[in-house]
Amino acid sequence: MIGRILTLGYGLVSYALFFAVFNYSILFIGNILVSPSLDTLGPVNLPKALAINLGLMALFAIQHTIMARPAFKRWWTTIIPPAVERSTFVLATSLILAAIVYYWQPMGGVIWHVENSTAVAGIYALFALGWAIVFLASFQINHFDLFGLRQVWLYFQGKPYTSLPFRKPFLYRCVRHPMMTGLIIGFWATPVMTVGHLVFALGCTLYIFMGVQFEENDLKKALPEYPGYSSSTPMLIPRFFA
Repeated sequence: MIGRILTLGYGLVSYALFFAVFNYSILFIGNILVSPSLDTLGPVNLPKALAINLGLMALFAIQHTIMARPAFKRWWTTIIPPAVERSTFVLATSLILAAIVYYWQPMGGVIWHVENSTAVAGIYALFALGWAIVFLASFQINHFDLFGLRQVWLYFQGKPYTSLPFRKPFLYRCVRHPMMTGLIIGFWATPVMTVGHLVFALGCTLYIFMGVQFEENDLKKALPEYPGYSSSTPMLIPRFFA
């Protein structure tokens, strides 16, 4: 019983950390209420700043890509209990995301700065929409399974884990990867685009396009319904009408 309690506690702490870091990251990216933010300007050693920032994003991409692959999961769950595999992935993601926020280096220069109040409000509305899509999409496919809470809760109850059935809720009928679509909107919808923000947005967008290719291959192998779904539903640009 103690092992089940510890497993549940581990999953809850991992999720709480992710929730805090992810929401702080949204404020960091949007230059909202936090300092420094992604658009903070300051003295710049451009080669050093670029090397650090690209290194941080590469670390995130490597961790995310490797730990999400089925082959790694099969090996990893011979070392750790399967019930905490997803929570461990979430915890590792949170720590690296926190490192990106904490160690991000300012990269001087403003590419655009929208000052019209109506336009700024519209851009921030688009920014909010992007992150709302991310959250809504996660709940449409089972937010708690995605972030490891369902796995540790089932283990706590002494029940075996069961895979979720293939479903196509609203957002997933419009686009196959709505969370990625929302992230791209959130990265680019900004009234102030500094060089640092541009590097971040470009790097993250490039990784999304690369990462979804790995995800697509895994889904086609795991779900017999997925090839037909992928042929009828766009990957990242939503289609609202058939």
